[in-house]
Amino acid sequence: MSTHANDAADTTDSIAAEPQSHPYLGMWVTGDGRIRQELLPTGRYDEARGTRRSAYQGRYRVTGTQIDYWDDTGFTAEGTFADDDTLHHGGMIFYREKR
Repeated sequence: MSTHANDAADTTDSIAAEPQSHPYLGMWVTGDGRIRQELLPTGRYDEARGTRRSAYQGRYRVTGTQIDYWDDTGFTAEGTFADDDTLHHGGMIFYREKR
């Protein structure tokens, strides 16, 4: 996750998660299945890493194809949806989980 110095005032403590309505809701998984990130309609996300459930949690906002994350521990990150089923985030590629 990358931090942004200019986002100091835009923290999870100061701004509540906003309900989200976009085509990217649901579970996103790395190709090896090690990292799973669920984008919830509440504007929150929950990320599991390996066997560690809820390793990272926080809020997020989607604007167009850009996603911005504010982790509950204070880190910020961003990503880009390359298409409806592919997310580039943190140097990794996530794929929409098909149900």
